[in-house]
Amino acid sequence: MHSKRLAKSKARLLAKKQELIETILQLEDNGLRSALANTTGELSSYDNHPADLGSETFERSKDVGLRDNERVLLSNVEHALEKIHQSTYGRCDRCGSQISEERMEALPWATQCIECQQKVDQNAVTPRPLEEVILTPPFKKNFLGSSSCECVSYDGEDALQDVMRYGSSDTPQDVPGAKDYESVFLNSDEHHGIVELTDAIPTEPGSTGRHAIKQQKYEKQTRQ
Repeated sequence: MHSKRLAKSKARLLAKKQELIETILQLEDNGLRSALANTTGELSSYDNHPADLGSETFERSKDVGLRDNERVLLSNVEHALEKIHQSTYGRCDRCGSQISEERMEALPWATQCIECQQKVDQNAVTPRPLEEVILTPPFKKNFLGSSSCECVSYDGEDALQDVMRYGSSDTPQDVPGAKDYESVFLNSDEHHGIVELTDAIPTEPGSTGRHAIKQQKYEKQTRQ
């Protein structure tokens, strides 16, 4: 690459680097440095109702995404500047061929030729959330009911019911048949911990195990 074109590209890269740094600092100074609970005035950033902090959570996620995108671009710019220092600027990192002048003019921080970049984009795999490594469906079942085994003692619906017992954003008027806040989830009247009432019958005379206690509570509720 000619010295004049190289000097022009270096100046553009340095200007872009300064612009990116200022943008990142601005995003962080405008709230990302502070905890979400501190910027909203709420005592906690957790609540039963998902809409309580919906707008704030969206704005925070958007700012984080913008900042991370600028960080990736900044890394590319710094890599291009390093290539200028190593006298390899303008050559593809993958195949070593000369990158077209049109591409370098449009993207001074480009480090791969069009052909190699297309191959990378075609083979790119979107990374899955890290939580999926441990958040697998219980007992090889998914939440639609399909299963690779015959185990039906605990499925996705049971897991959801266990969580919903701690409360949700629903109210009794949102769930047909619900009479109070303890019954505002799907099939809340199902037996908890047993399949049939006969499962709660003590196996030994005088037994007061947890199944017997649940049986007593269930019978009390049905009489009310």
